[in-house]
Amino acid sequence: MRAKDVMTTGVVSVMADATVFDAAEILTSEHISALPVVDDKGKVVGIVSEADLIRRAEIGTTPHKSWLHRWLDDDVTKAAEYVRSHSRRVRDVMTKTVVTVDEDAALGEIAALMAKHGIKRVPVVQDDILVGIVSRANLLQALMSREPAVDVSPPSDRQLRRDVAEAVSKHGWSSAWPTNIVVSAGVVHLWGFVQSEAVRNAYRVAAENVPGVKSVKNHMRTIPPSVNMGV
Repeated sequence: MRAKDVMTTGVVSVMADATVFDAAEILTSEHISALPVVDDKGKVVGIVSEADLIRRAEIGTTPHKSWLHRWLDDDVTKAAEYVRSHSRRVRDVMTKTVVTVDEDAALGEIAALMAKHGIKRVPVVQDDILVGIVSRANLLQALMSREPAVDVSPPSDRQLRRDVAEAVSKHGWSSAWPTNIVVSAGVVHLWGFVQSEAVRNAYRVAAENVPGVKSVKNHMRTIPPSVNMGV
């Protein structure tokens, strides 16, 4: 799936020369936590979030620093902090470095960007113009859309046994020790020995992802790495 398949369109944005009060009102009324900031042509120039607006002189929430930090801060740092907490214009408080993607960006790429930069949303642009936004909620919605449908004609237990065995065998973590799969009325029973709890769980997940499996009973036992079991 691509950004264009899941993004929210008609995104609410704010102009760079708007006031912080305008931005706060939009965030509150729209029940969102951040706004793309655009210029008069719709080009993304920043993003302003709740975090950018909560440290304000008007409400007495400017950061309190110890005398040592105040002494160590240079004039440039002090001036920048004053602007962020006292300016009434969005352009002065917004985050100017914005991570964006185009409409054809894969969801895996977007998720990786969110994790790398510690962000919750990514504006989608076309020729630098804002056309949508992908948030964590959109990724969850995409996940929900991929929930497997119930098969009206489930495979036989014998077929399920073959399918589960095949699903497990294709992975490098599959156990070299004796294992067995027994299927009864769509319920998969896993037996045998594995080298760790992680591998035991991997067997379960692989079986659960086979279409037609109703549930999995994992009877596998872990064997310490120091044990050399002859097979």
